[in-house]
Parts: sequence; C-alpha cells; structure tokens
Amino acid sequence: MKTIQPSDAAALIPDGAVIMIGGFMGAGTPPRVIDELISQGRRDLTVIANDTARPGVGIGKLIGLKRVRRLITSHIGTNPETQRQMLAGEIEVELVPQGTLIERIRAGGYGLGGVLTQTGVGTLAAHGKREIEIDGCTFLLERPLKADFALINAKRADYFGNLEYALTSRNFNPVLAMAATTVIAEADDVVPVGVIPPDAVVTPHVLIDYLIGKDRNDG
Repeated sequence: MKTIQPSDAAALIPDGAVIMIGGFMGAGTPPRVIDELISQGRRDLTVIANDTARPGVGIGKLIGLKRVRRLITSHIGTNPETQRQMLAGEIEVELVPQGTLIERIRAGGYGLGGVLTQTGVGTLAAHGKREIEIDGCTFLLERPLKADFALINAKRADYFGNLEYALTSRNFNPVLAMAATTVIAEADDVVPVGVIPPDAVVTPHVLIDYLIGKDRNDG
C-alpha cells in the first residue's frame, strides 16, 4: 500500500476507465478523488455505483459535467440530470436491482461465474439474459462485474491502510474493494496503527493499493 495525494490518485485513472465508486446517496463517496478527476478533465468513464446522488453531490458532479459515458447503477431517481441525459441518449444507463448489483460485484470480487436470481424474471430486465431452471423455478444468470479502479471511502484508516466504516458507508465500499484491479481508498481520518480496534477493521490493508493522505494543511 502506498500513500498518495488526490491529484496523484486521479492521475492514475485514464479517460475511458471503468471505475466503481462507493457510497449511498453521496455518503461514503470519496470527494477529493472525484474533485481531482474533474479538475484533471477525465471523461468517457464507465461508472459502477449504487446511485448518482444528487446534482452537484458526489457522483452527481461527474454526471453534471458529462464525464460519464456509461453508468451501471441501481437507481437514478434522485438525480434529474442523470434522467435527462439518459432520455436524451447522452449517457448509456444499465439499471440493475440493488441486491442484484451488489451480488454481481461480489461475484466479480470472489471469482464467481455469476449470480442466479429470480429478480426480474418475466420482466424487461430478463431481456437477453440466460434463464436457468432449478427445481421447477426459473432464475436469471447475472454476470459478474469488475472494474479497473475502485474508489472507496472510509471513516478511518490506519497507516497500514486498514479501513473502518460508518453506518451506510459500509453497504457498498467493502465489496467494491474486492472487485477492482486497483483500489484507491480515501478516509475521513488517518490514524496510527492500533487506534482502530482489530474487530472494527472491515477492509484489511492487503486489499488497498493506494491510500489518500491527509490534506497538507491538516498538520
């Protein structure tokens, strides 16, 4: 694990990259890395995330500036700009039920060939997907999701890169850390090793490639 600044983290991510971004309605989304992606002009991104928050918040900043070419997400109901771009054909959106989305990401991280679910059977969501019969029940085969980069946020990190989360930030971030080639973690606070109790560590440091350091004016 290497400690870097947000500008260096964003510099690792090229145009057109596939990135997973943690968070739930902006909570648990890494703000400094997103701001640097915007500052450095990244575009044509494929974003995999639970939602696009609201205009001007978290992933909503990337959407508002049209930096996202393709979006795989569970809902866009709180961001009218995402809806407008989708209806105008300015962004490709794949809507995935929330439980199915996180299971597809988990499958990617755990090396599974896919997920079997009854969610979406008999609806438009089943179009083009393989159906499998098990004990008289029909399931959809949902393919795994992986990314070039995962951008995650934690409540605290220690100097090794072990992460502790708070509340809903734990919903997506830990799973995303398993499913990307390069994992970049941003934390609200970085503390010495031992400050975070061992049983509070959710994402161990071996999964983290880069940790965003404190701002230089933090002391």
